[in-house]
Amino acid sequence: MFYYKALVDAHLALGLSPRLLMIHADVRYVMSKAAARETKELAEYLAGLLKQLALGGAEIASIPAFSLQVCAADLAAITPLPLISLLDAISAAVEKKRLSRVALFGARVTMETQLFGRLSDIEVIMPTRDEVDLIARTYVRVVEEARASVEDFNLLRTLAHTLIERERLDGIVLAGTDLALVFNASNADFPHVDGARVHVEAIMQQLCPHPSLC
Repeated sequence: MFYYKALVDAHLALGLSPRLLMIHADVRYVMSKAAARETKELAEYLAGLLKQLALGGAEIASIPAFSLQVCAADLAAITPLPLISLLDAISAAVEKKRLSRVALFGARVTMETQLFGRLSDIEVIMPTRDEVDLIARTYVRVVEEARASVEDFNLLRTLAHTLIERERLDGIVLAGTDLALVFNASNADFPHVDGARVHVEAIMQQLCPHPSLC
C-alpha cells in the first residue's frame, strides 16, 4: 500500500495520471522461499508473475519487497521485463550520501545477508544477536498489523541512536518497505537512507526522467 500511494502521489504532483498494473504474489510462499534461500525457485515464481504483467501490457516492472531481493541475481537472468532495481536504488543513495559505515534495519534475511551482498563496498555493522532478534520481531509485527505503534517507533528510534553512537556509524539503512509506516522525513532524527522511498524515486525517474516534458 505504501508503494501504491507513494507512486500515485508522485504522479499527481507532476499532473499525471498513473498507469499501473499490479499482481499479488502468494506472501506465505515467497516469504518461505526467501527465508530458506531457495533463490532459483523464488526467481522462477516471480518471473511467472512478471510474464503475466507483460502480457497485460507492462513495459517495465519493479518488485516492492525487500526480502524477495534475495533472488535478484537469479531473477535478472530470466525476467521477461526490465526491472527497476530496489538494490540499485539503495546502493546509489548510500553512495550519494557518502555513507561508509552503516547498520541495516529490516527483516531478518535482509539484515543477515547484509542487503544480499549489495553493500560490499562499505562496512556493514551487524547489531548484536539480541538486537537483530528485536529488530526482526518488531518488523514482523509492523508488517502483520500494517501499522506502527508508538512503542515500535520509540524502540527502533532508540536503537538507531544507540547503534550510531556505539558503533560510530554514518547512518542506518531502512531496508524494509513497512518501515515507511514507522519512519518518515519528519520523525527519523538520525542519519539514514530510506530504502522504500529512494526506490519510489528511482521508479519515477525511470518513468519520467524529464518531469517538464512528461
